Amino acid sequence: MSLPMSLAPPATKVEPLNAEQAASLDRDGYLLLRGAVPAAWRDALRAAFDAGVGAGDQWAAPRGAGWRHALVDLDPTVQRTCRLPPLLAAGAQMLAGPFFLAQVEGREPLKGGGHQPLHRDGAGMKAVAALVFLDAYGPDNGATRVIPRHLDRGAPDQGVPEETLSLITAGEAGDILVFDADLPHGATCNRSGARRRSLLLNFMAEGSRATMEACRALRNVRMDTSEVFVPGQTV
Repeated sequence: MSLPMSLAPPATKVEPLNAEQAASLDRDGYLLLRGAVPAAWRDALRAAFDAGVGAGDQWAAPRGAGWRHALVDLDPTVQRTCRLPPLLAAGAQMLAGPFFLAQVEGREPLKGGGHQPLHRDGAGMKAVAALVFLDAYGPDNGATRVIPRHLDRGAPDQGVPEETLSLITAGEAGDILVFDADLPHGATCNRSGARRRSLLLNFMAEGSRATMEACRALRNVRMDTSEVFVPGQTV
């Protein structure tokens, strides 16, 4: 439920990305923020993930087989991570208007699991997805692959391009992959069984708030989502 105007929190100003990152994001539809999570936070984030793992019945809707899932959205370090300035700046660059943090949860592909067909999450909605990696990631332990926007010639309702166009991301704990939710993407199989914990979060345009609130319980969202982020203007 939306707060009355008099009770609504003040909007939070988001500083813009630097010009090079903004151009890369506009061209490719995704951006890897290397080492964006402070090193001092990473153990706390891993602990929050592990503490949030529970039985399948803790979720209002079934979760996919081959994955470990964690409820993490009330953890203060997780909340701080979702508000890191470079991450918010990337969201602002893509959404180009007021937006909010719609959800965050933990996901980890299990050994032999995790593979997803290339897909689009946005379904034409203005949405940004981000993966905060809590462990080293690459082609052996289920890293996410993407098709850069300049290679993706199809409209969101026209399926996805060929698999051969996809690029598998790789890096270290503390990296953040942020991307247009309509960009074709998907996790790979965790062949090695090495841990690949991540936080998956979504920013949505403010105009989608009512839709997201209507399915809040189904998505297991417990956190306060009332904060509004405003790109590049004085508030």
